[in-house]
Amino acid sequence: AWYVPCLASLETLQELCRKENLRCKSIGITNRNLKSYEVEYLCDYKVEEGTEYYLVKWKGWPESSNTWEPQKNLKCPLLLQNFLSDKNEYLSRVREGKALKVRNHVKALKPAVADYIVKKAKQRIALQRWKEELNRKKNHKAMILVENTVDLEGPPLDFYYINEYKPAPGINVINGITTGCECTDCPAEKCCPKEAGFILAYNKRKKLKIQPGLPIYECNSFCRCGPDCPNRIVQKGTPYSLCIFRTNNGRGWGVKTLQKIKTNSFVMEYVGEVITSEEAERRGQLYDNQGNTYLFDLDYDSDEFTVDAARYGNVSHFVNHSCDPNLQVFNVFIDNLDLRLPRIALFSTRTIKAGEELTFDYQMKGSIDLTSESADGLSPSKKRIRTVCKCGAMCCRGYLN
Repeated sequence: AWYVPCLASLETLQELCRKENLRCKSIGITNRNLKSYEVEYLCDYKVEEGTEYYLVKWKGWPESSNTWEPQKNLKCPLLLQNFLSDKNEYLSRVREGKALKVRNHVKALKPAVADYIVKKAKQRIALQRWKEELNRKKNHKAMILVENTVDLEGPPLDFYYINEYKPAPGINVINGITTGCECTDCPAEKCCPKEAGFILAYNKRKKLKIQPGLPIYECNSFCRCGPDCPNRIVQKGTPYSLCIFRTNNGRGWGVKTLQKIKTNSFVMEYVGEVITSEEAERRGQLYDNQGNTYLFDLDYDSDEFTVDAARYGNVSHFVNHSCDPNLQVFNVFIDNLDLRLPRIALFSTRTIKAGEELTFDYQMKGSIDLTSESADGLSPSKKRIRTVCKCGAMCCRGYLN
């Protein structure tokens, strides 16, 4: 019997097939392409007798099949460009020369340089696969990009992309709502917000018009209005293309917008596992020791539940904290009117330029800013290790919690 690694990539499975001279139509290995060769990335460089050679890793072949090929045989300009760019990046960082002369008048890269180039190539492939996975799983039209020009960190190993709450056993995030509004013109008639005793949250330009702290009631799946209803904003998902990028100041991953975002626009939801506050307290002790902050209390009406985005979440998992944020938290009710379980939506507080990082205040609790002074009043069971803030804002409080 044959055994392969769980969740092995397509390329890994192809390597195993070619190594054992096996055909497998389901993963694209047939008689026609069993011996096909395509450059996956370039590993090393040398000059022998005036001819430049590159060590080639062939796509779908094990590294034991790597071969040295003269540059004239390579028809992969982008990979050559990546190789040279990675080499120059490494050399500029460590301030070394362009090449090292060894015996027999052969020019070759230092092993450390070649090792960095291979790691960078593998990282580039891994991030590309991750980007493709994220875009397969998302349920909105806008794109998700991934970028790391800072270090060799690859995709997070224990993170799973989801589009909506993942309730823990025994928690029901859908309360079985069976009625909706009968409006034909939602802003002008007695729509869902008015039924709940609040005003419509959006203006005619579909921008937020209510103050922080007030809830948003959107039309639900039983309402007569169609998908173009101006009271259906959060449920459609983020309308902006976003980029998960590696920060250069020790804050790990962050998120930046690739499009201009106007003031009071919906940007994204904060989703994750919905757990009890007791479980959140247990996990919080562990996260604090690791220096992580992913817990968001659902305390609009009570303090029974918390959203944990540590392992399960969407792009919001990677949004960093700032004491001077450009996103504001609002509680949203759509197909679940249970006040203990609002959906969490992030709206822009000002115009955000394309390329600017998105941030929100981790101390926002249902849009109410919990200052460090008020945090001192928490019970002993709520007090945890304080995490130093690196947001760099002029008004920085010094700590995330």
